[in-house]
Amino acid sequence: MTTSVGPGIIDFATATVAEEVSSLPPDRMIAGNPVQSVRNLFADPTGQFFVGIWSSTPGLWRIRYTESEFCHLLSGVVRLTNADGTSWSFGAGASFIVPSGFTGTWEVLEPAKKLYAIFEAKA
Repeated sequence: MTTSVGPGIIDFATATVAEEVSSLPPDRMIAGNPVQSVRNLFADPTGQFFVGIWSSTPGLWRIRYTESEFCHLLSGVVRLTNADGTSWSFGAGASFIVPSGFTGTWEVLEPAKKLYAIFEAKA
């Protein structure tokens, strides 16, 4: 007999977490009307660390990160542009980090899907 102690492994392929579908608030929108979905598959007990799957249809919106986020793009094309106009484009297979304090825009050029890991430091 095997006894498990502590938390188990979360398998993204078999996790049964409901998908949350939403639109962005009008004050953040710049172009398009993206529809986004999120499946948050893990949240640690402190409420500071989250992991899941996000997707969005095309659009452009304002962002201001208070958290740090690791992203791995599974499909699509996105472009992030900071407040001074520097931009980075990413396609399927790319991995990147958006650090806390990043301000600018997020644009989905082709329908996109990503894995994310977010850390939100305590205030």
